[in-house]
Amino acid sequence: MPNFAANDLFDTAGTDVTEFFKGSVRTFTDNPIGLSSVSTHSRDRNHIPRGVLGTLHVSEYHDRKRFWEFPLALLLLIPVLCLISALILLIRLTSKGPGIYSQVRTGRGGKNFKMHKLRSMYIDAESSGVQWCSGDHDPRATPLGRWLRKLHLDELPQIINVLNNEMSFCGPRPERPEFIEKLDHCVPYYRSRLVVRPGITGFSQINLPPDTCLKSVMRKQTLDLEYVETGRFVSDLRMILCTALRLVGIPGEIATRRAGLEMKPHNSHFSLIYAPLWEDSEPKASRSVTESRISELVG
Repeated sequence: MPNFAANDLFDTAGTDVTEFFKGSVRTFTDNPIGLSSVSTHSRDRNHIPRGVLGTLHVSEYHDRKRFWEFPLALLLLIPVLCLISALILLIRLTSKGPGIYSQVRTGRGGKNFKMHKLRSMYIDAESSGVQWCSGDHDPRATPLGRWLRKLHLDELPQIINVLNNEMSFCGPRPERPEFIEKLDHCVPYYRSRLVVRPGITGFSQINLPPDTCLKSVMRKQTLDLEYVETGRFVSDLRMILCTALRLVGIPGEIATRRAGLEMKPHNSHFSLIYAPLWEDSEPKASRSVTESRISELVG
């Protein structure tokens, strides 16, 4: 799938979202949740429910986990900084540009902050403007950068963001404000992910591949909201373990299964909101959900 600029998400005149994302998300008018229309046409944007899902129950754990995250981040700081220094040297030797860079992301409560990353792309990767993600085969990534991304080593500098209370070890990935503004118009209740601090790793990241289209964004949103409601200390430790297994080269699916965290988006009750949007077709039987259950979920 080719790259496209942030504005192209919605400003492609007369292009239906199904066609624009190559059939990945269906446009429909009759669905059990009552989203009357989903398309990129400006006249239909107001049909997407925005803001925070009223019946979202945020786990109290998210306010308490700072008590263990800060000491752990301090403990890991020195060894992580040593590894980061070595990787910066490799980056500088293999491509032009700095070894580390900062990028504005949106965190808890919609507050923007500077997130730190090891550079995995060529220095002029966004010379033509902000670009949407391209998955595992991003042509903007350097050969070393692809390896850093595969092992998630490019995220190591974010331990500084954890110390600054801007991020957590586990949580939804922080998105760029340019994309949040766009996604808020087509992903129902997209800003619900902003009720907790974003994470270096997270439930959706370990279960699903990188975003490449609107369909993948909605699938991840489903698991992110699942974590917002059910997050706890044990699950966070398992996610950190899963990420550590990936760092030593164990394939993602195996690491997730070993950590006991495997979950498909369809298995989340939030799929009642998002599944009809990401699927091209859906068996009639899978739609037969009671109106009372839907009303209870979306409020």
